[in-house]
Amino acid sequence: MEGILHKSISVNGLNIHIAEKGQGPLVLFLHGFPELWYSWRHQIVYLADHGYRAVAPDLRGYGQTTGIAVNDHSKFTIPHVVGDLIGLLDAITNDEEEKVFVVGHDWGALIAWNLCMFRPDRVKALVNLSVAFVPWNPNGDLAEMLRRVHGEDHYMTRFQKPGEIEAEFAKMSYQTFMKKILTLRDPGPLLFPKGKGFLHSPPEAPVTLPSWLSEEDIEYFATQHEKAGITGGLNYYRALHLSWELSAAWRGAKVTVPTKFVVGDLDVAYHMPGVKDYIDGGGFKKDVPMLEEVVVMKGVAHFINQEKPDEINKHIIEFIQKF
Repeated sequence: MEGILHKSISVNGLNIHIAEKGQGPLVLFLHGFPELWYSWRHQIVYLADHGYRAVAPDLRGYGQTTGIAVNDHSKFTIPHVVGDLIGLLDAITNDEEEKVFVVGHDWGALIAWNLCMFRPDRVKALVNLSVAFVPWNPNGDLAEMLRRVHGEDHYMTRFQKPGEIEAEFAKMSYQTFMKKILTLRDPGPLLFPKGKGFLHSPPEAPVTLPSWLSEEDIEYFATQHEKAGITGGLNYYRALHLSWELSAAWRGAKVTVPTKFVVGDLDVAYHMPGVKDYIDGGGFKKDVPMLEEVVVMKGVAHFINQEKPDEINKHIIEFIQKF
């Protein structure tokens, strides 16, 4: 996209690809699965045009970020990725004590919650999308808890076995894979029964794109995934148990930065067991005591920053302009 600069930053043995535009206070954008820096294309341009320096990396295992072998999922824990972000901030800011704004979505939101919990000294304010804070749970990691509720067909459970889900994804083109993922609007549990096809449809069944998603967008995602593969993104799920083990010291810890949370009412993450009760019942505010606002957008699904870019842009800038 015009005016967006691309750089490779050496951090923690990786070459982290970043897209950036603008001058001013730094806003760090963190993408989810199976996305890239590109999912923030609308926000990068908007924030840059409004006096901010917008930076969006490809997280480890994704896109043009290189330097890590994807055959070892133990290198994809939340502490690893938060470490990447601290190293990245050290490299792209003038002052190691500089605080930045953070915006996360999906896995990027989960990582952002932990970044703020581990290193609140580096974050000025947080806007998170789709995935609410997940406090450390003595009963097990997120994937295990969802397996207990939804069984072996739940997508997080299916993602755990290396090679198995990759083989199913390989039955279709990356273009079709991205179309099916990005256009998903069923808020029910995301199940992938073996042998029934990805999202219960033939591998190359036609997908009609919504107005907010173009063939050019799909082609960019697909081309990048063809080069890097999908295993890097899946490894975040495969490392969930190890992340849980390594994060035990933060049991009961709070997220103590000013926060705004935005989610769509058709988002599968919003309908996961206990999430609505956690948000509405006071648990969310207890764990994130500086939570200033929760916005539930009507008729909006999971990929909220791409589906409703204008609204999300306004939610972000109206919040961060306070600080």
